[in-house]
Amino acid sequence: NETTVTEFILLGFSSNPALQLCLFGLFSVLYSATLMGNALVFVLICLDYHLHSPMYFFLCHLSIVDICYASNNVPHMLRNLLGQGRTISFAGCGTQIHLYLIFALTECVLLAVMSYDRYVAICHPLRYALIMNWRLCLTLAAVSWAFGFVFGTLQASLALHLPFCGPCEVDHFFCEILAVLKLACTDTTANKVLIFAVCVCFLLFPLALILISYLHILATILRIRSAPGWHKTFSTCGSHLTVVGLFYGNAIFMYMGPRSSNSSGREKVLSLFYSLVGPCLNPLIYSLRNKQVKEALMKLQRRRRVFHS
Repeated sequence: NETTVTEFILLGFSSNPALQLCLFGLFSVLYSATLMGNALVFVLICLDYHLHSPMYFFLCHLSIVDICYASNNVPHMLRNLLGQGRTISFAGCGTQIHLYLIFALTECVLLAVMSYDRYVAICHPLRYALIMNWRLCLTLAAVSWAFGFVFGTLQASLALHLPFCGPCEVDHFFCEILAVLKLACTDTTANKVLIFAVCVCFLLFPLALILISYLHILATILRIRSAPGWHKTFSTCGSHLTVVGLFYGNAIFMYMGPRSSNSSGREKVLSLFYSLVGPCLNPLIYSLRNKQVKEALMKLQRRRRVFHS
């Protein structure tokens, strides 16, 4: 009842019409690539029974997270770049914050789960099917989504129950939680402490588990003497480490790094990576470079040719 602000104004990147048009073209291409790339990975994994394994099961969930992640923020950003209005309702802003946190936290847990899958596959190959059974896979996927939903809802609820009485200009291209907290008419120390605590739990702790997993993987790799074994192991783990490094590195820098009064430009660029660049690159880095995924794609193309002929 204390909230007097009914809508926010998203300042975006620039007020220059020519630059806005260029950014609209660039972001439209990246967004289309994000949707098509992740949807293609999802379809291939569902259709090809050779890809019905724990590794690709988690990849499927990663593709879903990336599609939802991008679709939460990018369409509204593209609308603003076309000059269709920069305002967003208070409810719409709250929805953006809520979904952004859910998908971000879910991906944090999911990447850690995927590293555990690689650890078991490489360090305990003979027991892989026994350990990574479908019951455990379903449980780990459910836990990833549940943790993201619970802690994302908690943070969003605390932020949106703050009083907002003006100004209503959000110096961002979407309702990012830190940018919105700057507009609250009360002390937000408790919210920032909670954000930091969640970052420790969802960034530093999973990252430590990932590093421990890969130290064991590295020790196992050093005992492999065949060149094909080295190549296969590095191909799989290298892709995952690339995604992990980009995701966690940017998240830690953005939410746990030193803050300054003129850091809004940096925050926009890093948020753009999460909302658009990262989800666009993930299918290329992690999936479409994979030999089995390529074979599944070729099979799908052959089926299409047969169907059309």
